[in-house]
Amino acid sequence: MLKTICFDLDDTLLWDKKSIQTAFDKTCESVEGIDSKALEEAVRTAAHRLYQTYPTYEHTQMIGINPFEGLWGTFDDPGEAFQSMKETIPGYQLNAWKEGLLAIGIDNETLAIELREKFIFERKQHPFTYEETYAVLDALKDDYTLLLLTNGASSLQRTKLKITPEIAERFDHIVISGEFGRGKPDPAIFEHALTQANTDKEDAIMIGDNLNTDILGSNRLGMKNIWINHHNQTATEIQPTYEVKRLKDVLPIIKRL
Repeated sequence: MLKTICFDLDDTLLWDKKSIQTAFDKTCESVEGIDSKALEEAVRTAAHRLYQTYPTYEHTQMIGINPFEGLWGTFDDPGEAFQSMKETIPGYQLNAWKEGLLAIGIDNETLAIELREKFIFERKQHPFTYEETYAVLDALKDDYTLLLLTNGASSLQRTKLKITPEIAERFDHIVISGEFGRGKPDPAIFEHALTQANTDKEDAIMIGDNLNTDILGSNRLGMKNIWINHHNQTATEIQPTYEVKRLKDVLPIIKRL
């Protein structure tokens, strides 16, 4: 009997990719006389490359923190790895913008500093949810235990929830990988989350957009899942229990279980 519904946060309930894109658009378009898309692509490329050079990269992979979250996070979280990130992240953010500007022929550290700060500001100003997010949660919250299971640093994920408080208030439990110490797809975090909800895996289902974290991790535990395939991807060797195109399409499946 289905008792607990576990939701991923980023790009399942929160439209994080749209928030990041909007921050890039507003930041890059603020520089007059340049190709803003060329700057964006150059910064994205630099961010990817730089992010992998830091000693904390393995930790970010385990917790589930991507390079573009690194461009606006503070990572002032407990633990040696996060404290190391806290020290290096301002330089990472600045160097991504410096290298991006250099790639389009602009050598201007003052401008890079301004763009770093503007990107952080714009990302916080533009939190997006999917249009169905609240209606789906409201349709479920009275009949099931709702558990939010998200990868990321606690400081960053709780900032996202702070600027979209309507999400957190609908959940009974919130589990963040940075607080637990391991991220999806490690089955340990799924076991921990279900313990928090006092639910067996047979009585729970995981809903998320990411095959490599949400679906793979719940598969490893033997837990049912629903993959929200926003972008018509093709499932490879990772096979979800159910697949839908939109968040609202999970409701008929849940009613049948």
